[in-house]
Amino acid sequence: MALGMKDLMAMRAAEEMWDGAVVNLGFGIPQRIASFVSSELTIFTHAENGVLGAGARAEIGKEDKDLIDAGGEPITVIPGASFFDSADSFALIRSGKIDISFLGALEISETGDLANWMIPGGSIPGMGGAMDLARHAKKVIVLTTHTNKRGEPKLKKCCDLPLTATSCVSRIITDIAVIEVTPDGFLLTEMFDGHDVREVLEKTDAALKIADNIRIIQY
Repeated sequence: MALGMKDLMAMRAAEEMWDGAVVNLGFGIPQRIASFVSSELTIFTHAENGVLGAGARAEIGKEDKDLIDAGGEPITVIPGASFFDSADSFALIRSGKIDISFLGALEISETGDLANWMIPGGSIPGMGGAMDLARHAKKVIVLTTHTNKRGEPKLKKCCDLPLTATSCVSRIITDIAVIEVTPDGFLLTEMFDGHDVREVLEKTDAALKIADNIRIIQY
Protein backbone atom coordinates (compact mmCIF):
# COMPACT_ATOMS: atom_id res chain seq x y z
CA MET A 1 0.00 0.00 0.00
CA ALA A 2 1.36 3.41 -0.99
CA LEU A 3 2.19 5.73 1.88
CA GLY A 4 0.51 9.10 2.19
CA MET A 5 2.49 12.34 2.35
CA LYS A 6 2.16 12.62 6.13
CA ASP A 7 3.64 9.13 6.49
CA LEU A 8 6.54 10.07 4.22
CA MET A 9 7.19 13.11 6.38
CA ALA A 10 7.17 10.90 9.48
CA MET A 11 9.52 8.45 7.78
CA ARG A 12 11.96 11.27 7.05
CA ALA A 13 11.70 12.47 10.65
CA ALA A 14 12.50 8.95 11.90
CA GLU A 15 15.93 9.33 10.27
CA GLU A 16 16.76 11.85 13.00
CA MET A 17 16.73 9.14 15.69
CA TRP A 18 19.68 7.38 17.27
CA ASP A 19 19.90 4.48 19.71
CA GLY A 20 18.97 5.55 23.22
CA ALA A 21 17.48 8.91 22.20
CA VAL A 22 14.85 10.45 24.47
CA VAL A 23 12.19 12.07 22.29
CA ASN A 24 8.77 13.67 22.60
CA LEU A 25 6.28 13.31 19.76
CA GLY A 26 3.76 16.12 19.46
CA PHE A 27 0.18 15.69 18.32
CA GLY A 28 -0.71 15.24 14.66
CA ILE A 29 1.94 14.24 12.13
CA PRO A 30 4.72 13.76 14.75
CA GLN A 31 2.75 10.92 16.35
CA ARG A 32 3.20 8.91 13.15
CA ILE A 33 6.99 8.83 13.59
CA ALA A 34 6.86 5.91 16.03
CA SER A 35 5.69 3.63 13.22
CA PHE A 36 8.87 4.24 11.19
CA VAL A 37 11.67 4.04 13.76
CA SER A 38 14.18 1.32 12.90
CA SER A 39 13.71 -1.90 14.86
CA GLU A 40 17.46 -1.81 15.51
CA LEU A 41 17.06 1.30 17.68
CA THR A 42 15.77 1.62 21.21
CA ILE A 43 14.01 4.98 21.49
CA PHE A 44 12.60 6.31 24.76
CA THR A 45 9.48 8.26 23.91
CA HIS A 46 8.37 10.72 26.56
CA ALA A 47 4.75 11.64 27.24
CA GLU A 48 4.05 14.71 29.38
CA ASN A 49 1.49 12.92 31.53
CA GLY A 50 4.30 10.81 33.02
CA VAL A 51 5.62 8.06 30.75
CA LEU A 52 9.14 7.43 29.49
CA GLY A 53 9.27 4.53 27.07
CA ALA A 54 5.87 4.96 25.42
CA GLY A 55 5.36 2.58 22.52
CA ALA A 56 3.05 2.55 19.54
CA ARG A 57 -0.67 3.19 19.80
CA ALA A 58 -2.55 0.22 21.26
CA GLU A 59 -4.38 -2.04 18.84
CA ILE A 60 -8.16 -1.81 18.80
CA GLY A 61 -9.53 -4.23 21.37
CA LYS A 62 -6.24 -4.33 23.31
CA GLU A 63 -6.44 -0.91 24.96
CA ASP A 64 -5.67 -0.43 28.65
CA LYS A 65 -7.66 2.48 30.08
CA ASP A 66 -4.84 3.20 32.53
CA LEU A 67 -2.20 3.36 29.79
CA ILE A 68 -2.57 6.54 27.73
CA ASP A 69 -0.45 9.35 26.34
CA ALA A 70 -0.78 13.07 27.09
CA GLY A 71 -3.62 13.35 24.58
CA GLY A 72 -5.60 10.52 26.15
CA GLU A 73 -4.84 8.07 23.34
CA PRO A 74 -4.32 4.41 24.35
CA ILE A 75 -0.68 3.39 23.97
CA THR A 76 1.72 0.54 24.63
CA VAL A 77 5.06 0.73 26.43
CA ILE A 78 8.47 -0.78 25.69
CA PRO A 79 10.34 -3.02 28.16
CA GLY A 80 11.97 -0.83 30.79
CA ALA A 81 9.40 1.96 30.56
CA SER A 82 8.90 4.08 33.64
CA PHE A 83 5.95 6.02 35.08
CA PHE A 84 5.97 9.18 37.20
CA ASP A 85 3.80 12.13 38.08
CA SER A 86 3.32 15.25 35.98
CA ALA A 87 5.69 17.34 38.13
CA ASP A 88 8.54 14.90 37.51
CA SER A 89 7.59 14.73 33.85
CA PHE A 90 7.97 18.47 33.39
CA ALA A 91 11.12 18.49 35.51
CA LEU A 92 12.52 16.04 32.95
CA ILE A 93 11.66 18.50 30.16
CA ARG A 94 12.85 21.64 31.93
CA SER A 95 16.15 20.07 32.93
CA GLY A 96 17.02 19.57 29.26
CA LYS A 97 16.84 15.78 29.21
CA ILE A 98 14.70 15.57 26.03
CA ASP A 99 17.01 15.03 23.06
CA ILE A 100 14.47 15.88 20.34
CA SER A 101 11.03 17.40 20.47
CA PHE A 102 9.01 16.82 17.29
CA LEU A 103 6.25 19.41 17.07
CA GLY A 104 3.60 20.59 14.66
CA ALA A 105 3.32 24.25 13.67
CA LEU A 106 0.99 26.97 12.49
CA GLU A 107 3.88 29.31 11.60
CA ILE A 108 7.68 29.34 11.85
CA SER A 109 9.83 32.44 11.40
CA GLU A 110 13.20 32.61 9.68
CA THR A 111 14.83 33.03 13.10
CA GLY A 112 13.23 29.83 14.42
CA ASP A 113 10.30 31.36 16.32
CA LEU A 114 7.43 28.89 16.67
CA ALA A 115 3.67 29.54 16.73
CA ASN A 116 1.74 26.33 17.20
CA TRP A 117 -0.81 26.65 19.97
CA MET A 118 -3.64 28.99 18.97
CA ILE A 119 -5.41 30.97 16.27
CA PRO A 120 -7.10 33.99 17.88
CA GLY A 121 -10.87 33.58 17.86
CA GLY A 122 -10.68 29.81 17.45
CA SER A 123 -11.18 26.99 19.90
CA ILE A 124 -8.23 26.87 22.32
CA PRO A 125 -7.89 23.58 24.27
CA GLY A 126 -4.66 24.83 25.85
CA MET A 127 -0.95 24.94 25.15
CA GLY A 128 -0.17 21.67 26.90
CA GLY A 129 3.56 21.03 27.14
CA ALA A 130 4.47 22.77 23.89
CA MET A 131 6.01 25.86 25.48
CA ASP A 132 8.28 23.82 27.77
CA LEU A 133 9.25 21.38 25.03
CA ALA A 134 10.02 24.13 22.52
CA ARG A 135 12.18 26.01 25.00
CA HIS A 136 14.03 23.18 26.76
CA ALA A 137 14.47 20.24 24.35
CA LYS A 138 18.02 19.95 23.03
CA LYS A 139 16.66 20.01 19.47
CA VAL A 140 13.27 21.05 18.09
CA ILE A 141 12.16 19.66 14.74
CA VAL A 142 8.87 20.78 13.20
CA LEU A 143 6.69 18.63 10.96
CA THR A 144 4.02 20.61 9.13
CA THR A 145 2.49 21.29 5.75
CA HIS A 146 4.33 24.04 3.88
CA THR A 147 1.14 26.09 3.55
CA ASN A 148 -2.07 26.35 5.57
CA LYS A 149 -5.56 25.35 4.42
CA ARG A 150 -5.89 28.68 2.60
CA GLY A 151 -2.67 28.10 0.70
CA GLU A 152 -0.77 30.73 2.71
CA PRO A 153 2.88 30.11 3.66
CA LYS A 154 3.63 28.83 7.14
CA LEU A 155 7.36 29.61 6.80
CA LYS A 156 7.56 33.37 7.22
CA LYS A 157 9.94 36.23 7.90
CA CYS A 158 8.04 36.90 11.13
CA CYS A 159 5.19 35.01 12.78
CA ASP A 160 1.84 36.77 12.96
CA LEU A 161 0.20 34.30 15.36
CA PRO A 162 0.89 34.17 19.13
CA LEU A 163 4.27 32.56 19.77
CA THR A 164 4.91 29.34 21.63
CA ALA A 165 8.65 30.07 21.95
CA THR A 166 11.30 32.17 20.23
CA SER A 167 14.42 31.02 18.37
CA CYS A 168 13.81 27.35 19.13
CA VAL A 169 13.32 25.51 15.80
CA SER A 170 16.39 24.04 14.10
CA ARG A 171 14.85 21.95 11.30
CA ILE A 172 11.53 21.92 9.44
CA ILE A 173 10.15 18.92 7.56
CA THR A 174 7.22 19.87 5.35
CA ASP A 175 5.20 18.04 2.73
CA ILE A 176 7.54 19.30 0.01
CA ALA A 177 10.95 19.96 1.56
CA VAL A 178 13.37 19.93 4.48
CA ILE A 179 14.61 23.32 5.58
CA GLU A 180 17.26 24.22 8.14
CA VAL A 181 16.97 27.29 10.35
CA THR A 182 20.43 28.87 10.32
CA PRO A 183 21.85 32.12 11.73
CA ASP A 184 21.36 33.50 8.20
CA GLY A 185 17.76 32.33 7.84
CA PHE A 186 16.12 29.44 5.99
CA LEU A 187 18.29 27.00 4.03
CA LEU A 188 16.72 24.47 1.66
CA THR A 189 18.61 21.16 1.97
CA GLU A 190 16.18 18.45 0.80
CA MET A 191 13.06 18.07 -1.33
CA PHE A 192 10.59 15.25 -1.65
CA ASP A 193 10.57 13.61 -5.06
CA GLY A 194 8.18 15.37 -7.44
CA HIS A 195 8.81 18.89 -6.12
CA ASP A 196 11.26 21.55 -7.29
CA VAL A 197 13.06 24.63 -6.00
CA ARG A 198 10.66 27.04 -7.72
CA GLU A 199 7.70 25.56 -5.83
CA VAL A 200 9.49 25.79 -2.48
CA LEU A 201 10.43 29.41 -3.15
CA GLU A 202 6.87 30.32 -4.15
CA LYS A 203 5.42 28.76 -0.99
CA THR A 204 7.93 30.32 1.42
CA ASP A 205 7.25 33.86 2.67
CA ALA A 206 10.85 34.62 3.61
CA ALA A 207 14.29 34.66 2.04
CA LEU A 208 15.41 31.12 1.24
CA LYS A 209 18.97 30.06 0.54
CA ILE A 210 19.59 26.94 -1.54
CA ALA A 211 22.13 24.31 -0.49
CA ASP A 212 24.73 23.24 -3.05
CA ASN A 213 23.77 19.56 -2.99
CA ILE A 214 20.06 19.16 -2.42
CA ARG A 215 18.94 15.67 -1.47
CA ILE A 216 15.89 14.34 -3.32
CA ILE A 217 13.98 12.21 -0.82
CA GLN A 218 12.73 8.97 -2.31
CA TYR A 219 11.23 6.07 -0.34
